[in-house]
Amino acid sequence: MSLWIWCPLLLLVCEVQAQMENRVIFLPGTFQNVSFSQNETVQAVVSRIPPEVAFITLQFHTQHRNATLSYTRILDQGPSLTAVDSGLLTVLLPEQVSLSLFLSSPDGETVAGTGVILPYSSSDPVPGACNTEFNLDIDPNVYIHYNLYETEIRFAPANLGNERGETPSPCDISTEATTHWRLQYDIYQYFLPENDLSERSLFTGIQAVADIQGMMENGRLVMTLLSSDMSMAVFTSIPGQGVVYSVVVRDPLLNTSTSYVPSHTYACSFVSTLDGCQTLGKISTKMFFTIAGMAGLFVCFFGHRFFKCELFCMGFSFATFFFFVLVTRTTGLEYDMCLAVSAVIGVVGGVMLVMSWWRFGSVMACIVVVGLMLGFLIASTVLFTPLGDLDVFRRSDAVFWVTFCCIMLIVPLFFVRWPREGNIITCGVVGAYAVVLAVNAYIYTSLSYISLNILKRFLNHNFSAVFTDVPFQAIDYIMITVWVVLGVSGMVLQLYRERSRPFFPPSPYLMWLQERERRKTNVLDPSHHCPPLPNRLLARVRQLTKRMESAGEHTPLLL
Repeated sequence: MSLWIWCPLLLLVCEVQAQMENRVIFLPGTFQNVSFSQNETVQAVVSRIPPEVAFITLQFHTQHRNATLSYTRILDQGPSLTAVDSGLLTVLLPEQVSLSLFLSSPDGETVAGTGVILPYSSSDPVPGACNTEFNLDIDPNVYIHYNLYETEIRFAPANLGNERGETPSPCDISTEATTHWRLQYDIYQYFLPENDLSERSLFTGIQAVADIQGMMENGRLVMTLLSSDMSMAVFTSIPGQGVVYSVVVRDPLLNTSTSYVPSHTYACSFVSTLDGCQTLGKISTKMFFTIAGMAGLFVCFFGHRFFKCELFCMGFSFATFFFFVLVTRTTGLEYDMCLAVSAVIGVVGGVMLVMSWWRFGSVMACIVVVGLMLGFLIASTVLFTPLGDLDVFRRSDAVFWVTFCCIMLIVPLFFVRWPREGNIITCGVVGAYAVVLAVNAYIYTSLSYISLNILKRFLNHNFSAVFTDVPFQAIDYIMITVWVVLGVSGMVLQLYRERSRPFFPPSPYLMWLQERERRKTNVLDPSHHCPPLPNRLLARVRQLTKRMESAGEHTPLLL
């Protein structure tokens, strides 16, 4: 663990701990809020550094505006870093007791953020000291790159610590246990409160996990990398959800550790006027899932009773999902156009499923499609759990899809034995989940990623290497309760109402054939003597076009 040396530094408490004339005094381990405007450079000062401290990291965090952190007041005279989460590491000289770094705004805007100084001893690993990829000689930062599907973090390897004035051990000579190759890297993840994009929420979260102890207590250990592994990790993107990533490098021989500079992301842009963090939900998406949620609520409680409506909704969902994947992967259409095309094809798919039942009357063929919908949702839920993050699924697409398909295909087999009960269960579970998706269009909930992770895996070739962790907070437990209550209520209501009815309604076409055959053979039926429909229509046309002849009698007849 890092060495915290407070006794000599307690004398600094009486000093002014506020921003003065372009000068801010930092106390080790204490966060300081700093703001600076265009063409203003703020000097961050640390004084009375104890001799036991071998190196110091200064980290500065803003929500979405870039800040430049540099070793010199004039940027061209020394290394600097510009980012929303920036950090510099300074290796101290033998007699050095003070330190100055500089903060400035690169974009000509007023920048407000929070920063902290963390001291470390000579036995602690030096994060980023074996950097060969990034610009700084010693780079303790965690770099984040994201897209719609995945968020990737990268960092530079660390080196062993050393006393002040000593030459650091070389990084690329040998792989023995006496070199930096014995170091291990723990990747941590910390979720900010859901549906909270405020600066206060971010700064509170950063302050909770900035050091080693805070991250270990509040964050979640996702994985541990060895020095022989690539210094990177990939996670699923959750647009609009704040996540803080950090790396803790450990020396197992000396039992010491050091924290890299944490970085955060919302997987969206705060400056975009279209689809930014504040306007994540597209109008087309909200309209689509609002209608889907209303249809799902109807299916949840009345799907089996109105069998044709249920078949249309299931066929629509099945065809829309399939063709959305197909259109997105094979064309370069924009999202709104892909959604519109998929919805139109989904309507055709729903109508075809209804017509197949109407024409052929094969209930089992339709129930298989309904069972596949339930199987898809169950398989997605199973692989949404931590089971889906097992290495066997992350490293092999074949194993993942074989497992997924097996779970998906097993479910319809139960429908062969209990078709009505299986159909009602599908109506309750799938219909209630459609309501959850409709709520997600307005308020973020992690339950939407049950199906969204599968969709991302279909659309992204490299998604198998992604960690699919999502936060589970108050809104998610509320939505789980809503899902369960709606699903159970819908199933119980339909099972009770349908207990004395036929298992499934008869096919209208087959009923029409039977009725026509009955009319042909039953001469006592009045409808048997009715002329065919074409003859009736022709007679009606003649009646309308025939001229009415006068009867010559205008006096009403007496009864």
